[in-house]
Order: sequence, then structure tokens, then C-alpha cells
Amino acid sequence: MTTAHETDVPRPLALVTGVGRTAGIGAGIASRLAADGWNVAFTFWTPYDERMTWGVEPGATGAITEALAAHGAATAAVEADLSDPDAPASVFDEVERRLGAVTALVMCHCESVDSGLLDTTVESFDRHFAVNARATWLLIREYGRRFTGAHGTGRIVALTSDHTVGNLPYGASKGALDRITLAAAHELSHLGVTANAVNPGPVDTGWMSAELRERMVGLTPLGRLGTPHDTANLVSFLCSPQGQWINGQLLMSNGGLG
Repeated sequence: MTTAHETDVPRPLALVTGVGRTAGIGAGIASRLAADGWNVAFTFWTPYDERMTWGVEPGATGAITEALAAHGAATAAVEADLSDPDAPASVFDEVERRLGAVTALVMCHCESVDSGLLDTTVESFDRHFAVNARATWLLIREYGRRFTGAHGTGRIVALTSDHTVGNLPYGASKGALDRITLAAAHELSHLGVTANAVNPGPVDTGWMSAELRERMVGLTPLGRLGTPHDTANLVSFLCSPQGQWINGQLLMSNGGLG
């Protein structure tokens, strides 16, 4: 039974980046954290979805906000172009103004355009690193500069990938994201902040072709693809008090895919 004292405890705040579609991993993580008792701010960037094959999902931001609020979360949606080096500081300014100090930073944003060694353009390569690597560094830097929570309560989680063949700029920039995030586990240790990277494996959120979906299913021992809920469960644990012991790790959450 919940006591009056327990209900007076303020909800901590999570900032989740890259929450543009209701079917996405970011939305799944945001929903789970809201259900866990977090307030949730999230970022999205409509022009990115406009460039992708799935296109913009009309009403997604409103639907995600309503889903979070249904769990009792205070919410803030911030549109942000993370290829802009000024965006991370602006995002934190806006989130702090609307909801307060951030306790957990969960980074699901990405630039992902398939291309290989021979056909990747310099512009595309630079954009991948700006969004996937540089923005991760700048977001973590803002978080570290501003963190005021109790020692041991801070959390950083970044989603990564080991895909490289035919996806060079994405895989290379996500590899850089790994190193930046894991460095934070050591450099922010004086704050009692944990920092981990999660590779969610093949999660079908609408981007896979039927052929690729079938091939990935055949490679997993469980005979199914990952879901946003699967990744959200792991992030939920990492952000919980029990997850405090896990720090500076690259965690594979891929259903046994070798």
C-alpha cells in the first residue's frame, strides 16, 4: 500500500533523444520510464523522418505525449536538429526551464543512411558523425556540467550499433559514440553517474524490408526480432537504483544474434 509520504516524493526527470515515431525504440523507452515513475522530456526532428522511407508520422508527438501523461509523467517535447552544435545546450535550457534538472540522459537519436566505402559522400559522412558522435559528446558534456542530483542517482545510456558493411558512416559514427559514452563512466565518476552503451540488435520498427526481416528472424535462436519493449526493459533496469552497479559497459541486447 502506498503511503502519503511516498506519493510526495518528486519524480526524477529523464531526457530521451530521438523520439519521433510511436513505433520507435525511443518512444518505447520513454513510455517505460514514465511507467517507472519518471517525468520525461524528449526530442524529435521532423526533417529527418521526412528524408526516410517511412516518412513523417502525423500526430506522433501528441500521441507520445499523451501516452507518457497517462502514466502520470510531466512531459516536454523539444524539436531539435542535433547536427547543430548549439542544439544540445539549447535542449537542456528548454528542458530545465519547463521541467527542471535532468537525472537520466538516454540517447536514441541517430542519422542512418545506408552507404558503403565507395559510395559514401563526404557530406553524409560528416552529418553522421555530427549527429551520432558529436551530438552525443555535447549532450553528455551539458549533462555533466549541469548535473546536481544526489551521488549515485545519475544515469547515461546511449544506443549504439555494430553494423558496418554497407552502412559505413552509421556504424563508424556509432562506434565513436560507444567510446564517448564509456569515457563518461570514468570522467563523471566523481558525480556518481553511470554511463553505458546498449546495442539493441535487430529491432524492426518499420525500416526493415520483408527479405531482411526474414533473414534476421532466421539468425536469432528465439526466432523473433527484437521489439522496442525489449530494449526499454534493459534501459529501465539501467536507470533504476538496482542498475547502479552496471557502469562503463557495452551491453548486447540482440536475442543471441552472433
